[in-house]
Amino acid sequence: MENFLILRLLDLFKPVFLKMSVEYKTMRRILQVKLTMDQRRKPTVFSQSMKKKDKPEKNEFFKSLWIYGFFGLMLIPFLFLKDNYLFQVSILFSIFMFIIMTTLISDFSSVLLDLRDKSVLDTKPVKSKTVSMAKLLHVTIYMLYITLATTLIPLVVSVIFKGILFSGLLLVSFALADIFIIAFTALLYLFILRYFDGEKLKDIINYVQIALSIGIMIGYQVVARSFELVNLDYQLEFAWWQLLLPPMWFAGLFDVLLGGSRSFGNLLLTLFAVLGPVVSIFMYVKMIPDFERNLQKLTAQTGKKKASSKWKVFRSMPFLISKEELPFFRFTRIMMKNERDFKLKVYPSLGFAVVVPFVFMFNSYSMMSFEEFAASRSYLTIYSVMLVIPMSVIMLAHSGSYKGSWIYQVAPVKSLGLINKAALKAFLFQLFLPLFLLVSIMFSFLFGLRILDDLIAVFLAALIYTLLCYLAGERELAFSQPFDAVKQSGDIQVFLLFLIIPLFVGLHFLALKVPFGVIGYGVLLLVLNLVLWKRLK
Repeated sequence: MENFLILRLLDLFKPVFLKMSVEYKTMRRILQVKLTMDQRRKPTVFSQSMKKKDKPEKNEFFKSLWIYGFFGLMLIPFLFLKDNYLFQVSILFSIFMFIIMTTLISDFSSVLLDLRDKSVLDTKPVKSKTVSMAKLLHVTIYMLYITLATTLIPLVVSVIFKGILFSGLLLVSFALADIFIIAFTALLYLFILRYFDGEKLKDIINYVQIALSIGIMIGYQVVARSFELVNLDYQLEFAWWQLLLPPMWFAGLFDVLLGGSRSFGNLLLTLFAVLGPVVSIFMYVKMIPDFERNLQKLTAQTGKKKASSKWKVFRSMPFLISKEELPFFRFTRIMMKNERDFKLKVYPSLGFAVVVPFVFMFNSYSMMSFEEFAASRSYLTIYSVMLVIPMSVIMLAHSGSYKGSWIYQVAPVKSLGLINKAALKAFLFQLFLPLFLLVSIMFSFLFGLRILDDLIAVFLAALIYTLLCYLAGERELAFSQPFDAVKQSGDIQVFLLFLIIPLFVGLHFLALKVPFGVIGYGVLLLVLNLVLWKRLK
């Protein structure tokens, strides 16, 4: 096997691991095997890069690093703000930690929670601490690559324009942030593992990954709004809750070391920036045996659930779901609920779809009074919930259990297209409709019931948009393809489908210019829905 450069560098820290009672030679061998196997692995951010039948590259992960380099370009503008370190560093680290955390929970949580190697390692005299340390280092190595790819260009720019001292502190802070993110995630999973087991635990882990994604996005907005723009100066008064925002820890560190501030709040933030990552990683190392012991709960199986009678509701609505569609409608709902890979790829976008309309809306709110805001047309930002539809429709064709799709060939149906029609309806009922109702209720509180006809029109537009996304794709049978079979053109396809949403917004805006225009627009959309859905086969 290849003696990776990162392993040769790791050898320099061998005495440290030996002092921690880690079997270094064994840990190094486990890491070497894992890194070798990873050459077949495809990261989520680049999961559409090739078909399964295509010839694999040597290491798919390194092909994806340029994308993180592109993400890193978003950090550069904040390097040129006025020398108010609390503002620029808070925003900069909010973006950085968002990129790193979402990558960790989408690509590497499965590494921390991996049980596949236990059948081999448990038969050998290997300490659990050694195995867990190998897992932690495995994740850390890839986080290092991603961090370097994301920050390399911003670091070069900072050296040129901000100086060596700023760049050096920035590099150290990035490393501390990485350590905190990895340790915090592992400790959070340990907490869950301690109190739950079996299938319920796996579901909770899935939802925690989704909640973390949403929380980071919301946290970014909270950090940005911690500042008030007064006479072109960004001012901040320290409050205890700012200690709950890790990006502000590093802002405090910069303000103390480079800005010369010695306020109590900044000193406290600096202390958290240094001790937070260190304490969290030591806590994880100390709890490694407990983590491995509780990890066994992931193999626990729960009893079968009783059949639900809720399907009777859908049997009573043949005008929405026909008798022939109902079995596949029910099947799709069960798959979307139980297919963890599907949930991990689709559910975070559902969470973003809840947050994004309010992000757009509050950006406009900051420029007007509440009365002006409530009377405005900012509610049209609800169209952004439709961003979840393209990827969800594409992912409906994929499953980790795709080999079972042979059953479609023996199903007593006149047209296999009926299966996809039922699957699209299941997606709308199971995922999109609850999401849309939640956002609609919150918008109704903000803008009043005057927008009720607008909300109905938006929902009808979403139904048509779902059909357009399906018709623009390959129209594969639901859950019949492996996840790594998503085509390379998938990202481009999703981006092009996103461009349709502004067209719906533009039509809605034009309808608002005409008396009773929204009602007429809604009637037109209703007729189109009836025609298009009836013809879908």
